[in-house]
Amino acid sequence: MALRMACSSVLRSGTDLRVNGRTIATAAILCRRSAPLGPMPNEDIDYKNLESLDKYRSYTRYLKKAEEAKNATAWWKTYKQYLQQKDPLHGVERVNIGLPHGRPPRRMEARERKRMVKENKNNIELERALRLCTFKIPLERVQACWEQTSGPYHIQRLADHYGIFKDLFPMAYFVPRVTLRVSYGTGQVHYGNHLTPTEAAGAPQVTFEAEEGSLWTLLLTSPDEHLLNSEGEYVHWLVGNIPGGEVSSGEALYDYLAPIPAKGTGFHRFVFILFRQEGTINFEEDIQQLPCVSLSERSFKTEQFYRKHQDVMTPAGLSFFQSQWDQSVTSTFHNTLNMKEPVFEFDRPPVYHPPQVKYPHRQPLRYLDRYRNGKEHTYGIY
Repeated sequence: MALRMACSSVLRSGTDLRVNGRTIATAAILCRRSAPLGPMPNEDIDYKNLESLDKYRSYTRYLKKAEEAKNATAWWKTYKQYLQQKDPLHGVERVNIGLPHGRPPRRMEARERKRMVKENKNNIELERALRLCTFKIPLERVQACWEQTSGPYHIQRLADHYGIFKDLFPMAYFVPRVTLRVSYGTGQVHYGNHLTPTEAAGAPQVTFEAEEGSLWTLLLTSPDEHLLNSEGEYVHWLVGNIPGGEVSSGEALYDYLAPIPAKGTGFHRFVFILFRQEGTINFEEDIQQLPCVSLSERSFKTEQFYRKHQDVMTPAGLSFFQSQWDQSVTSTFHNTLNMKEPVFEFDRPPVYHPPQVKYPHRQPLRYLDRYRNGKEHTYGIY
């Protein structure tokens, strides 16, 4: 009995030695890691005594120090530098091809703001309405103020989010200075909202503020619809030499075609772009025989169209919506384009269920539902 206890104690101590030896070997490997190629960021800061650090005391000093740290050379690569190494065009500054922004002087803005504040303070009815909580904010004035101040920049950010500039104007962008209002019979086009092809079956009403004697070009294109070229477009509407804001008086280069997002391809983008012309443009090379019912003739590239007329044309307005297939698309393919409708279907594989066990352990109460012989499966949280 004593011999057995002695043997077991020796075996146990040997196991402990093996574990300790493995731990020591792992620690040794970690200690043999190579040192950094240079000083690490903020390694000179004594984090145990933060009160001894110098205070910036002003935002200007902080901004100056931040700019110095940003421009200082470092031995490591940033995430942006790694991306530039793989994609040379990543982070390249884009060109603004839009209208210049004529902002009034700040002095005039401050003077106008002071005048409005003074008028509001002297307005007894306004003070009474605010005190009694009966004041109603005029949404029309808020909308007009937004369109004149920060609205164009918000629209530009939305267009970047939806990839409009990336697909239509590579390496370029523009700030839509002219508010483009597009209205179908039952729906309004904003900036990425959803409209069905049935709602957009007919040509919309397009309005915008224009000076007398000015000329414009209106384009409606879809960068997602092309059936043969993934980078191609189908032009749905193109009107040039529009006098003032009268779209109906312009020169129709392509008649209006309803949206045709193919079945099974999800949502497609449809983009309205308004160009300001420097003068009358000869569109003989761009005009098509109306009505244009051939998709091959409607193949289009916004970038090439703009490069051809960039000396006398500047993008000024933008609006877009999204649409996906409905029954009216089938009618457009069959009756308007006289062609078979392309359909993209996804073959969903059957749901996999592991073999059923006789005594399921730790399974939900609806475990047997996956193995019933009914055609419709009852799906639950398994």
